[in-house]
Formats: sequence, C-alpha cells, structure tokens
Amino acid sequence: MKLKRIMLLLLCFCAIMGPQTSIAENSDEVKVAIIIDDFGGKVKGVYEFFETKIPITVAVMPFLEESKEQAELAHSLGLEVMIHLPLQPKKGKASWLGPNPITKDLSLAEVKKRVIEAIDSVPHAKGMNNHMGSLIVEDEAIMRVILETAKEYNLYFIDSGTAPKSVIPKLAEELGVPWAMRDIFLDDTLSSSGHVHKQMNKLARVAEHKGQAIGIGHVGIKGEATVKGVKDAVKSFADKKIMIVPASHLLKTNVEKKPDQFWQ
Repeated sequence: MKLKRIMLLLLCFCAIMGPQTSIAENSDEVKVAIIIDDFGGKVKGVYEFFETKIPITVAVMPFLEESKEQAELAHSLGLEVMIHLPLQPKKGKASWLGPNPITKDLSLAEVKKRVIEAIDSVPHAKGMNNHMGSLIVEDEAIMRVILETAKEYNLYFIDSGTAPKSVIPKLAEELGVPWAMRDIFLDDTLSSSGHVHKQMNKLARVAEHKGQAIGIGHVGIKGEATVKGVKDAVKSFADKKIMIVPASHLLKTNVEKKPDQFWQ
C-alpha cells in the first residue's frame, strides 16, 4: 500500500508548479520558505504533506526508521531536504531528541562524529536546522564544531530560534556558513488548523514587511492540523503575490530578538 501511494505521488507531482506552489524567480518578489520539521518517523502528516504539492522544505530527523526513505521521496518530488539535527535543550524529555543527539556531555570529537553520521543518514540534504537545542545553540565550542562540519559538507544552517542567546549567527558569519533565522513558528502540540492558518497569515505579513520570511511547522502529534492549516493558507498567497521558495533561497535573514519559547 505504501509503495502504491509513493508511485501515485511520483506520477501526479508534475503539477507541483501550479499557482499555489509557484517558486519565485524574480528577486523583487515577496518570498517565504515553509520548513516542516520532524520527518523521518512514522508520524501524522508526512505523506499528507507530500500529497499537497506545496514546495515545503523537508527537515528530516536522522537515524529514524524512515529517515532515508522519506528523504529520498522528498527529493524525488523536487522538494529541498535538510537535516533536523537533534540538540539538547535546557529542559525537556531525553526521548524527544531521538537517537544519537548532540548533548553537552559529549567530547568535541564525538560531536563531529555524530554530525557526520547524521549527514550520512539523510540523503540529498542541502542544509541543517536544530531540533530543540536551547542549551547547545548557546554553547560556542559545540556549535563551532557543528558549523565547521556543515561547511565541510557545503550545508547551510537555519537557526530555529529556540534560544535568545544563540551563537549560530555570530559563528556562521565568522566561518562563512550560509545561514538564516526562523521568523514564525506555525504550530505547537496543541494547535488547531485554524491556529496554523493564522500563523501562516502572520508569516505572510512578516514577508511583506521584510521581503522574505521563514516559517517552521511540524509533522507529528498535530501533523494533520498543520497540513490543513498550511494548505488552506497558501491558497491566498498567489493573490498576495507571495512565492514559496526552498529555505536555501532565503539565507542570512535578520535575527529575531525574542523567539517563541515552545519549541526549545
């Protein structure tokens, strides 16, 4: 059944460049990137997002049962793939991080080893962003190793904005790693599709003000609500002349001073 579904996706995806999913080519156009985190597992919203034909950027957790399969499928559908790198937060359950996370107690050599293994776990990745990580993104030594490794593999880094004192922007600039900052979180574990729709409209307003914006949503517990909210909201993007682009098209955005606190 899953193979049949994948084949149907591949056959119908030729329509991905329809009006609601147009990719911007003119640098003067207002652009948004919609990153959807937590791909890689058997969770709600994964295949529903693939079926929408919306050109999301697919952030895949490494080392999960379907990490490679979902990354390969996303790539075959013309979607940009990134690694959703699990980093230790200041608070939260260890189980939320998944296998082989980057934690404070690791040696720097082990940090590098795990980052390389994560890269190998997610084929076709163009960049990374942090899964949780409010503790690690403030640790200059660990983040330096992560960003140096990203540079070695020609990957960009999106700061998911889980900590106000993140060192990612400073180090990325120093090391010459292309980077950007999340502008809006589209959902949380309690959000309805209506809430996601409102957050998408907020993302559009930020993009209209700045010229571009990055939103992050999630598959998982409320994945189906996120799919519906995003799908409903993008219907108005063409009228607003807002184009959806891969995250790699929106690098080096301004740092948000007060990031949302939920996804830490």
